[in-house]
Amino acid sequence: MAKGGGKKKKDAPPEMGGAGEAGEGGASTEELNAKITTLEKEKNKEEEYRNYMQLERDKINAFWEITKKELVDKKAELRNKDREMEEMEERHQVEIKVYKQKVKHLLYEHQNNITTLKADAEMALKLQQDEFRKRGAELSKDKRSLKLELKELELAHEDVVRALKLEQAKEITKLRQEFELNAKETQQRYEKKMKVLREDFEHRRKHEIHEIEERKNSHINQLMKKHDTAFSEIKNYYNDITHNNLDLIKTLKDDVAEMKKKEATNDQLMYEISQENKRLSEPLTKALREVDDLRKALASHDKDKQSLQHTKTRLSDTEKSLKNLEWENEVAAQRFVTVERERDDLYSKFERAIFDVQQKSGLKNLVLERKLEVVGDQLEKKEAQLGEVLSASNLDPGTLQQVTKKLDEVLDSKNQLIKALQYDVAKVSKAHNDLIRVYEAKLAEFGVPVEELGFRPLITNTNTGPAGLVVGA
Repeated sequence: MAKGGGKKKKDAPPEMGGAGEAGEGGASTEELNAKITTLEKEKNKEEEYRNYMQLERDKINAFWEITKKELVDKKAELRNKDREMEEMEERHQVEIKVYKQKVKHLLYEHQNNITTLKADAEMALKLQQDEFRKRGAELSKDKRSLKLELKELELAHEDVVRALKLEQAKEITKLRQEFELNAKETQQRYEKKMKVLREDFEHRRKHEIHEIEERKNSHINQLMKKHDTAFSEIKNYYNDITHNNLDLIKTLKDDVAEMKKKEATNDQLMYEISQENKRLSEPLTKALREVDDLRKALASHDKDKQSLQHTKTRLSDTEKSLKNLEWENEVAAQRFVTVERERDDLYSKFERAIFDVQQKSGLKNLVLERKLEVVGDQLEKKEAQLGEVLSASNLDPGTLQQVTKKLDEVLDSKNQLIKALQYDVAKVSKAHNDLIRVYEAKLAEFGVPVEELGFRPLITNTNTGPAGLVVGA
């Protein structure tokens, strides 16, 4: 790329020369300036590329020097490791020689001690068998005594349960009597209150009805008075009109000639009289309408009386339902108190039972863990002794087979014992966890938060199925 840039720079002067000739031939200065700018851009690009290549070259040289130093260091480390390996091989050979000499000495000592070890092993086996027999007898005795204690505890528990049931029955009878007395007292109180309320409501109702009747009577009297006055006014008016008309007739008989002359005036008067009749008929229609309204008001008054009777019946029904609800509320409160007491009693009994089970399971776990530790230590010691004996003794293959068979039998018995102990531990821990789960379920049923439990389940590899000790959770 750098060589290509050099060629371009070398070829640039002829192009300039050509451009000059073209300019002489008629090329413009603008084209020349454009070519100059393009050439300058290409030159800048080539310079940038050259600088980039120089930087890359410097980086590669630096990497090469670093890797060269690392290679020298690694070669030095390899040499040191080779030297260490040689020294270790020499030491290993020396140690092998020392151990061979020790093995020879041990073989001589082992041949002298084989007889003593056999005798000691037989004696130890006999002693262990005797101890196991004694332990079996003691365990059977303990088992019998525990069964007797369990029976005694069950009998005592049954007696306690009977006594508690009798006490509970007595308390229930007392509570029933008390609640019946309280119910009668409350019923009498509420009946007295209801009587007082009924009397008050009756008094108010009568007072209100009396006020309504007085208002309506006064309104009717006022209307009657108004109608009488209006009727008397109309009657007087019409009487006046009739008297006037009679006077006019008399005068007209006397003055027929004058009436004929005044016919036009009389027609006018008749028109005015008809207008006045029309004007007086309007208050008469109004009075008739008011009479109809009063009749309707009387009908609504009868409806109000019927609604009052309906409200009285509803009030009596609501009072009865109120009494029933109060009675049910008192019964529910009594049941709630008894349920709370039973829950507290169950809670205390359950806590005691769980505490006893936890103590027993904790003691059993400690005993079994100690037994496992002791048996494991004994096994390790015996295995170490046997390994030393077998490595040191040059026995016949028949005797070796017998010894290995006996060892396998002893190991199998010990393994079975360990498995039985592990199973007991798992069973006890599973029973403990199942008890805690049952307790949590009961707490959830009675609405008690689980944080008040106070016990944590043991961490085991068992599943959540029911154990042999706790069933029917």
